[in-house]
This record gives sequence, structure tokens and C-alpha cells, in this order.
Amino acid sequence: MEAFLVSTGVVALAEIGDKTQLLAFLLAARFRKPLPICLGIFIATLVNHAGAGALGAWITTQLSPQTLRWVLGLSFLAMAVWILIPDKIDAEEEGGAKLKLGVLGTTIVAFFLAEMGDKTQIATVALAAQFHAFVAVVAGTTLGMMIANVPAVFLGDRMAGRVPVRLVHGVAALIFAALGAATLLGLGAGLGF
Repeated sequence: MEAFLVSTGVVALAEIGDKTQLLAFLLAARFRKPLPICLGIFIATLVNHAGAGALGAWITTQLSPQTLRWVLGLSFLAMAVWILIPDKIDAEEEGGAKLKLGVLGTTIVAFFLAEMGDKTQIATVALAAQFHAFVAVVAGTTLGMMIANVPAVFLGDRMAGRVPVRLVHGVAALIFAALGAATLLGLGAGLGF
């Protein structure tokens, strides 16, 4: 349960102001069809994060516990710094909307590509390796993405200016830093850290 809750919370916070959330705003404004957009976000995130979670689970079988502790601890600290860097939508990721795939297909392709190498994908790899709970982490990170992106789709521009993005990113960075420090210090070993 802890893996699910931590994964949900960290990714929901990390996603605020992220390029995929900006993409959700863009798709909502362009297509004005929230249900297929939300379904597309869910499908793309589930597939993307399942792959990331599988990679995280595989990494745990390849590294010694001591090496894994250092890799994960430093990864969480790097995520704490990275989350403070604002995202922008790249022109090539926005270009997915030009494909003739319909709203659902366009959303799946655009979100899947935008999420490749993104903070939340990397966080999913690290969380899956940290907690050794593939299903709980993938379910949590997917729910976290939905918590951040579904309101963006339904509320669009009205919500964008009211969310204190810097504050939310600061809280998420603190959580990642705490996870990194706890991992490096070996705290919570009995809790799956």
C-alpha cells in the first residue's frame, strides 16, 4: 500500500506544470472532447509506466543491494533537482496532433512520446526499483498522472493560472530529496526503501 500511495502522490505533484500536463491543456483546447483525451492519457500512461516499472524491477535483479541503494538514492536526489526545472512542450511532441488518428489515437501517440524520458517515467523506474512492487508502483504512478491531467483536460485554461506550480514543484522536490536521503542513509530498510 505504501508503494501505491507514495507513487501516486509523488507523480501527481511532479506532473503539475510538466510538459505532459501542458500537452493535456493543448489537446483539450484543440479537440474539446475530454473523454477520449482522458482515455488516451490513461492508455499511454499505463503502457509507458508498465515498461518503466518493468525496467525498475529488472534493475533490482542486476545490481547488488549496496550499489542499488546508491543508484536509487542519487537518482531520487537528481529527480529533486530536475523537478524544479520548468518544462515546455517541444514542437515535435505537439506535432503528434497533425496525425490522422482521431482524438483518442492522437492523444495516445502524443502522450506516449511526450512521456518518454520524462521525469515521471524516470521516477517510475526508480520507484519500482525502490519498492519492489511493480503493480502497486505502476498503478500509483498511473493514478498520479490521471489526478494531475484529468482536471487539466476538463478545466483547461481556467485552472492553469490558479495552481501555484512553483510551490507544488517545491513540495515534490522535497519528497524526492527525502526519499533520496533516506535511501542513501539506509533508513526504512524494513519498509521496502
